[in-house]
Amino acid sequence: MSDGEQGPELTASASGVEARAGDAEREQVAEKLRVAAGEGRIDLAELEERLERAYQAKTYRELDALLADLPDKRPPGPLATPVAEAMLLKTHGSDVKQNGRWTVPRKIVAECGLVNIVIDFTEALCAHPDVTVEASCGLGNIKLIVPRGWTIRIDGSSTNTSHISNKATAPTDPAAPILTLIGHPRSGHIRIRHPRR
Repeated sequence: MSDGEQGPELTASASGVEARAGDAEREQVAEKLRVAAGEGRIDLAELEERLERAYQAKTYRELDALLADLPDKRPPGPLATPVAEAMLLKTHGSDVKQNGRWTVPRKIVAECGLVNIVIDFTEALCAHPDVTVEASCGLGNIKLIVPRGWTIRIDGSSTNTSHISNKATAPTDPAAPILTLIGHPRSGHIRIRHPRR
């Protein structure tokens, strides 16, 4: 049985053995924690501590405990929201690449440590006029590949902007999406470019 075949509310089987959570459930819980922090329900120190516990969680019971004191605590099942309002891309020891045909949400959170993330919007379907990418990297790099015509904005709250490079400078199309980057690179770099011809 795969992780996606069991909802988060099923914490134990008939034999009493706790059901194992998968990466999808861990990331759903992490996103709910970020939303709660944005609403002022938990502070940044607690957010960091709960996120660490979420990514180390092995069972649904452990994940439920992280949301128990928050409103609407149950994360949706993996098929409950086919078009999400937010997407989390987080590396776990290997590179992450989001490319091909996919649906762009309003917000993307990209986090990497030592390895890299590539987000390629070239063939993606984007129905939103504005898209926000919050990107942070340690030693790894984050690359955004955007179609010509898109408007790129670097948000003023970005830090270490000398490590942010925007080479997506083709003329913009007023009908195309506006992508706003909130970037926080440390030793690594965040690069934005058009697809190669």
